[in-house]
Amino acid sequence: MSEKALAYLQENREKLLEKLNGFLSIPSVSTDSSHKQDVEAAADFIVTYLNEINFENVEKQETGGHPLVYAEYNGAGPDAPTVLFYGHYDVQPIDPIDLWESDPFKPEVRDGRLYARGSSDDKGQVFMHLAVFEAYMKTEGKLPLNVKVCIEGEEEIGSENLYKILHDKKEQFTADFAVISDSGMIAKNQPTILYGLKGFTGIEITVTGPDHDLHSGMYGGAVRNPIMALNHILTSMKNAEEVITVDGFYDDVEPLTDEERKLIDQVQGEDYTASTGVKETASEKGYTAKEHTMARPTFEVNGIFGGYQGEGTKTIIPSSATAKITCRLVPGQDPEKIQQFLEDHVNKVAPTGVKAEVKKEKLSAKAYKVEPNHPLIEKAAASYTKAFGKETVYVRMGGSIPVVEWIEAIYDIPIVLLGFGTPDDRLHSPNESFPLDSFDKGMETLVYYWNEVINK
Repeated sequence: MSEKALAYLQENREKLLEKLNGFLSIPSVSTDSSHKQDVEAAADFIVTYLNEINFENVEKQETGGHPLVYAEYNGAGPDAPTVLFYGHYDVQPIDPIDLWESDPFKPEVRDGRLYARGSSDDKGQVFMHLAVFEAYMKTEGKLPLNVKVCIEGEEEIGSENLYKILHDKKEQFTADFAVISDSGMIAKNQPTILYGLKGFTGIEITVTGPDHDLHSGMYGGAVRNPIMALNHILTSMKNAEEVITVDGFYDDVEPLTDEERKLIDQVQGEDYTASTGVKETASEKGYTAKEHTMARPTFEVNGIFGGYQGEGTKTIIPSSATAKITCRLVPGQDPEKIQQFLEDHVNKVAPTGVKAEVKKEKLSAKAYKVEPNHPLIEKAAASYTKAFGKETVYVRMGGSIPVVEWIEAIYDIPIVLLGFGTPDDRLHSPNESFPLDSFDKGMETLVYYWNEVINK
């Protein structure tokens, strides 16, 4: 059944790329209200495409924010499995525009890469699935399995309305397993099974001292400096060996097994000097950089501000200082408990003479992990290898995709992360791009996978 679909994709490659370019040309920036109509237009593009390839019950669902596109295909019959395919059509802002080498919404191919905002995250990968569905429908008149489509327009702003929809419309979205292509491979043309994602939570600490900025000559030595007090709090939360020193933080961490350490060790290590410019890595004591990024929790200060920021000197004791903190979590850790541990620590170590307040971020997610030897994962690995001609590697990723945890919590189904991006795609940055190799071999992987899934 796959040969005809593969031939269709090869014969119609240029037409499909032209159609993808039309999709990428829509500036569906979800965080910017001036692009509201563009976000609607991107949703309409998907609705039109799904109708063209004869999906059923295609609808643009209102969410209270940007619309979600839902559709079904039930033509494979009641005995065939049903997959829930998730993706998103919204994109990040393009700033700073002067760093783009070409117009971010006028797709351009250079050196085997398709440059455009959303080419990798996530329009390009969403389109690949739709193109594969088209290939089956045009050649076979049917798909090998039943499909439910969930493509949202708010992923880049935290999917703030998605959880309620998935929860309230559970029967509509119920499936046997889910597939998400909103991730990547560890290197170009290196097939990669992503079997785990980290969770995510964060807090904001604001330290307040005097009710206005003070002259440092008149009040230095009498009033505690909020910036220095904040730094005292922050340095007490993680030591020089990258061990987090907040009471309770590690209590529920699922241990990293010897088997998983072997899987991680088999993955080709990143050249951090080349990719980041740092001279040496800094990882939690007892763990390699790969192990820490993939499978151990982290604590990071993402931003700190307070006091005078201009040119030259302004001799003040600032009124306040703020730090933004996020933690990537691993299986076993609960985001709300971690937030409370962090707040308790701040209250315990805050110096006298200042007031320390903690604001808990609303967006949080638990970690996700599926067993690497799950049959659906093994079939995905085999399909990757067949398409890319290289043995598939297994990794856990330091990033977070909240919808993964939500689908697992609500539906209790396996989730397969079939990503085709690469480390060089520059997600969220100027000059985002997607390798055409990933476009071609990724669609080939999907064809093989849908056929593998129905084979007992």
